Order: sequence, then structure tokens, then C-alpha cells
Amino acid sequence: MLSTFALALPAVLFIVDPIGVVPLFVAMTANDPPEKCRAMARRACLTATAVLSFFALFGTVVFQVFGVTLAAFRVAGGLLLMLTALDMLRAQHPGTKTSAAETEEGLSQDDIAIVPLAMPLLAGPGAIATVMVLMAQHGAGLEAGVPVLASIFITMGIAYLTLRSAQAIKRVLKQTGIAILERIFGLILAAIAVQFVFEGGKELLKG
Repeated sequence: MLSTFALALPAVLFIVDPIGVVPLFVAMTANDPPEKCRAMARRACLTATAVLSFFALFGTVVFQVFGVTLAAFRVAGGLLLMLTALDMLRAQHPGTKTSAAETEEGLSQDDIAIVPLAMPLLAGPGAIATVMVLMAQHGAGLEAGVPVLASIFITMGIAYLTLRSAQAIKRVLKQTGIAILERIFGLILAAIAVQFVFEGGKELLKG
């Protein structure tokens, strides 16, 4: 369980990337009072936790319904993580999370808690694929379920604290500091993506 948790927590944390969401959250809530911002951050993190937990627990049904093997999904998830990591290494907001049009629409919305903050900024395709692969990779028992779910809860707790303090974080780190952290997270995420692709490709070749 500890080894699974040691893999799951960084994988989930870096693909969710709370620090990378800070600039968008600040821009989208520029005209909102602090109380409303905190409420939206709380609802967004609770919603994202529910979404990721659902796919972690019941995502294997997708494999059965569509006849997709874990190896194939692992390779697909790894490639998706790699695309996200490359954007992070360039200090760009990942296009796999949200498009420019979705971001612009969020700027005009009165409440961004569910869309686009919870989905797809926090619980995007990459995060969903990651928790599904982690859960399926280590089985459906407590050995996989507890570490993966704990990783989701811890990540969303960190995300809430980050968004709650978004204005202060942006003032302290500025754009340069956030970009540096993004590149560090992107490098680690790229390594996790390579591991996913390698393990999935090895299983496909054996099959």
C-alpha cells in the first residue's frame, strides 16, 4: 500500500497541478469578493474529488464495456500525460485540460466552481485516466483503493488550500515563480508518463 501511495500521490498531484490553476482562477475571479472565491474553490474541489473517486472506483467498467485492455489504456494515458507534461515544461497551460475558448467563457461566467474549475481544470481527462490506470494496475482491493483514494483526497485538499490563497501565491511567486514550479512538475510528470507507456507497451508486446 505504501509503494502504491508513493506512486499515486505524485502522479495525481502533478497532473491536477493546483499551482498551474492559480493564474486562471485569479483571472476568472478578479471581480468576486474573497468569500465567494473561497466558496467556489471549496465546491470545485469537492466536485473534482467526487468525479475522480467515481472513475477510480468504477472506471474498470469502461475496460469491460469497450473491451479495452489495461495495457492499451496505460499507453493512451501515458501519451496524454506526456502531452500535458510538455505543455508544463514550456510553462504553457495544458491544452488537454481546457482550450482558450473555454477559458474565455469562464472569464464571463458568474460562477466557475463546476465548469471550468472542477471540470476540466482540476478533474480533467489526464487526471481521470491517471486514477483509472492506477486503480486497475494494482487491483481492485484495499491495496489499490485506499492509496489511490487517499491520493485524490490529499491532492484536492492541497488544491483547495492553494486556490483559497491564490491571490497571495500569485503575489509572492509572480509569473516567473509559477513558471519554474510548472517546469519542475512537468519534468516529474513526463517521467511518470514514460513509465506508463513503457509498462503498457511491454504488456502489449507480450500479448
